[in-house]
Amino acid sequence: MLNTVAIIGRPNVGKSTLFNKLTKSRSAIVSNFSGLTKDRNYGLLSIGDSKTFLIDTGGIDSSKKESIENEISEQAWIAVDESSLVLFVIDGSEELTNLDSKILENLRKRNKKFIAILNKNDKKNVSNASFDLSQKGIKDSISISAEHSIGLDELKKYLKSNIAENISDTEEGNSPKISIIGRPNAGKSTLINSLSLKDRVIVSPLAGTTIDAINVPIEFGEMKYELFDTAGIRKGYKTKTNIEYFSYVRAMHAASESDITILLIDADSGLVDQDLKILSMIEKFGKPIILAINKIDLLSRKKMKEFFDNKKMEKRFFEDLKLVKISALKGKGFKKLFKEIDDTLQKSVTKFTTSKLNRILKRVIEERSPPSVSGKSLKFRYIHFAGINPTTLVIHSSQDKKLPANYKKYIYNSFKKYLDLKSIQLKIIFRKSDNPYKGKNTLTERQIKKRKRLLSFVKKAKK
Repeated sequence: MLNTVAIIGRPNVGKSTLFNKLTKSRSAIVSNFSGLTKDRNYGLLSIGDSKTFLIDTGGIDSSKKESIENEISEQAWIAVDESSLVLFVIDGSEELTNLDSKILENLRKRNKKFIAILNKNDKKNVSNASFDLSQKGIKDSISISAEHSIGLDELKKYLKSNIAENISDTEEGNSPKISIIGRPNAGKSTLINSLSLKDRVIVSPLAGTTIDAINVPIEFGEMKYELFDTAGIRKGYKTKTNIEYFSYVRAMHAASESDITILLIDADSGLVDQDLKILSMIEKFGKPIILAINKIDLLSRKKMKEFFDNKKMEKRFFEDLKLVKISALKGKGFKKLFKEIDDTLQKSVTKFTTSKLNRILKRVIEERSPPSVSGKSLKFRYIHFAGINPTTLVIHSSQDKKLPANYKKYIYNSFKKYLDLKSIQLKIIFRKSDNPYKGKNTLTERQIKKRKRLLSFVKKAKK
């Protein structure tokens, strides 16, 4: 079981910057915009040979009465309850605020072990934050600048001496990584909460509640997985606020880092062009993609039929994907979803033998003969396996650039079918290969003379 350390504090004190530095990642969005982090974000902190879960939380602000702010604060306190140690981050360039004092008071009530972190010590502003803490009975604190990596060595030494040894160093990094991508309000956060059996991420009818790509470890059946809840990608994300664009970048980063992606479709609002655009975006990473149709509990039989009769569902994008109907809210379809995930993951890392691939190539050519190119017969010599994610095959042929597009497509579809690569992306590379026997069987002088005599006889016979 891994120990857990939570980072808490009021908004905009540098929690996400510290999280990124300690996990040596860019998992959390960092901006001057206050209140950017909403949900708990998980990362791995390596100290020596030991690994510890680090949790980045949203800014605690009890002064605001909006429900979303209350939920952000509640998420932060849940993280505190889950943790064995808390890093209480304070803006060291400013005076201690009433909000800081309230957080400190609540920490003490929960009887949690914590250390005060005075961040932003690179700023010239001189504050009495350290003195104010001592007046409240906090004698020990660590002064750092997370942005400039000042004081982090001292913080790591503290963590090393104050975090108990892990009972067992489980290999969390080996858990399959699953990114959940879709339009705003498709039910991504609800799906993660249902799978984790906890309110890990904030769910709201307000579209765009999730901004960052949140990583959540879960167990389903006897398997462990790591889920990435991402921000909904809407139209015009590039021309709207910087935060919306950063959210899109984080979602794409999550898709690129994951082993498989679930494209979540809102069945209640129907399939739209934006779903097709998102699919095109995530296809470029070469990872397996499964289509999950969410909110099926809201559809009548008639509406369900209308949804699947949609012409967009017939596009080549969706013909090639495994499709699972689910209800994230009701917990329906999860067994089928994870069976498809496991099967697809196993197939996506399969390395096909050269002999098997060449048998399929021979069959494909026999079923439909290759066309002539520039008056010459097109010849396929051999094929071999070249990599995964996407599954990559290399075909050596007498032509590469002049190969007709329709025959390329025929070969692609045939290998998809015979290798059973549904939901797994396939890349076929055509390489021009010289005749292996060229120059090996040269004619002798006597054979050349004989050839000339035969040609002259043929010419005379034609006259």
